[in-house]
Amino acid sequence: AVLASVAWRLEPLTFGFGLLAGSSIGSLMGADGSDSKFCVVLGAQWGDEGKGKLVDILAQDVQLCARFNGGANAGHTLIVDGKRYAFHLLPCGMINKSCKNLIGNGVVVHIPTLMKELEDLKEFDPRALERVFISTRAHVLFDSHQLIDGILEAEQGTNSIGTTKRGIGPCYSAKAIRNGLRFGDLLHFEEFERRLRELIAWSQKRFGDPRDQDTQAQLVLRKALKEYNTKHAFDPEAGAKGGVSNIDEEIARYRKFAEILRPQIVDSVTMIHEDMARGYKVLVEGANAALLDIDFGTYPFVTSSSTTIGGVCCGLGVPPRKIDTVIGVVKAYTTRVGHGPFPTELQNEAQDMEDHAEVYIGPDVTVQRRGHASGPYEVTTGQKVKVGEMLQELGREYGTTTGRRRRCGWLDIALVKYSALVNGFDSVNITKLDVLTGLKTIRVAIAYRNKQMTEVRLPRGYFPSHLEDLKDVVCEYETLEGWSEDISTCTTWEELPTNAKKYCLRIQELLGIPVSWVGVGPDRSSMLKVNVPLNQNDGGAQSLY
Repeated sequence: AVLASVAWRLEPLTFGFGLLAGSSIGSLMGADGSDSKFCVVLGAQWGDEGKGKLVDILAQDVQLCARFNGGANAGHTLIVDGKRYAFHLLPCGMINKSCKNLIGNGVVVHIPTLMKELEDLKEFDPRALERVFISTRAHVLFDSHQLIDGILEAEQGTNSIGTTKRGIGPCYSAKAIRNGLRFGDLLHFEEFERRLRELIAWSQKRFGDPRDQDTQAQLVLRKALKEYNTKHAFDPEAGAKGGVSNIDEEIARYRKFAEILRPQIVDSVTMIHEDMARGYKVLVEGANAALLDIDFGTYPFVTSSSTTIGGVCCGLGVPPRKIDTVIGVVKAYTTRVGHGPFPTELQNEAQDMEDHAEVYIGPDVTVQRRGHASGPYEVTTGQKVKVGEMLQELGREYGTTTGRRRRCGWLDIALVKYSALVNGFDSVNITKLDVLTGLKTIRVAIAYRNKQMTEVRLPRGYFPSHLEDLKDVVCEYETLEGWSEDISTCTTWEELPTNAKKYCLRIQELLGIPVSWVGVGPDRSSMLKVNVPLNQNDGGAQSLY
């Protein structure tokens, strides 16, 4: 019904989409974030685009790096000088020893996870803690929130959302119903203890008693909540994966956290505005991505926070006019974790879809898959491959936070256009281009059509708000020639094969937004800067529809 209601706009818009999204047609000066005073890097799809690498690069030249949303459900993996760092809560600016890092008021923080990440950084920087500042207004996420998350997810059965079970939703719920605790409460510990005991008692009363239809997993979680023995919940056999045995242990643990973190808990609004007044360059990194936004995402298969540009203002306390550059990070194909419609999907988490077959023309590759029933994944020149499976294995598409295999599909331009409308991208960063190496041809979804009226192309930038309408779209594809050369060792845009450049420039043309960066490998040096203005594309791409 909604699809039909927008079908009246059959003629394409006469102005460039990039103008609508906020980008400029001319030079890319400033659009790549290098000269920005306040740059925001956001995911443009369903997350896992590889935002951390660009943030890491840009963070080398800023004085303040901030997070504004989400919690430990996000995950950035960085490889710097051959060493791997996985951050779930810490901003990526931690890798720059001269950069301050701020966890803003819009973030929900599980302090034991934060402390573990800081401990893991001690070898790199023994004074890492001194560079992390946490807003007094940021909410504290407790083990009880994680237990409730697990109980509620199991309760949904076949309608489960597929959360990370990190307690994010229950913590934001507590924030909304106003029984949550904030970091500022840690500075008044007697009051903190009283309110924490009340919060846990409230949680036990509502979720601690067994129900007739409970699964065994739910019974374990309810018992753990009732006794507040989170060790038993997180590791039933050995109790060695963290947690506490009772509420008194929890109070003692947080008393210690309060002592350690007291100097780092700040009024973040004052701090960030004072730093901007000093002329500090600020870099803001988003957690999750546009299609997981609580309002603009594929609801209810979304996260619990605002992941788009408006969330930056609310999650840090800065006005919109302070933001001068917004970069959208776009994976060269599309992935998502969990449930929900996926228009360009080729292969699912269980790897039991039919998939799309294509000839592989690249170099022979073997990828070890620890514990996989089929052993290593191997592709050889001339072989026909299942594209979705190849993307999963060569792209190592397993979640940083969950370890789950990601669903994979072709790049969805219609989806990215919608994301650009919401966020106003000044440029885009294409990541993991190297994963497409070896495919003889590559498909790109350039528009949506209604499967009830396939002759009607839906308006550019339109994305269905209801899952049933999203299920009713069919993708219009364009096929591009692939490349056989290994691009993972390229260090400049000019070194890329012609067809790899054409792929990137076709994305730029279809979006009407400049491509400022292209990622061709996992290391910091594998991010290539691009400066091809929109009106000078020489990739042989066809005209926009």
